[in-house]
Amino acid sequence: MKVVIMGCGRVGARLAGQLDASGHSVTVLDVDSYSFRRLPPGYKGKTLVGNGIDMESLKKAGIESGEVFVAVTQGDNRNIMAAQIAKHIFNVPKVICRIYDPLRQELYQTLGLEAISPTTIFTDVLKKRVES
Repeated sequence: MKVVIMGCGRVGARLAGQLDASGHSVTVLDVDSYSFRRLPPGYKGKTLVGNGIDMESLKKAGIESGEVFVAVTQGDNRNIMAAQIAKHIFNVPKVICRIYDPLRQELYQTLGLEAISPTTIFTDVLKKRVES
């Protein structure tokens, strides 16, 4: 499977490493080349310095033939915008977007964007621990 990951923070780097180790073709896109240091030593995928809301950067990352696009930068707005571009302009079959704000995550989820809110997930985990 061909995967493009926007954002090489802790989550993006870990996901890229795991998918690469599973045999997938992975390209990681980040605005800062220093972020690629987080990738595991055995990472065989591609890295590209660029912005995921820039059409040329996305094309260089291989979005046109991508099967999955994952947006996991620190910015909700960039993640949302890049995910919309991947889904509606490049017609990537599977687009996943991290949105920290639970209200925005719900809104974009109802609009058809596969959005995950770590805030909601972590709150649910903590609530279960508190109540157990």
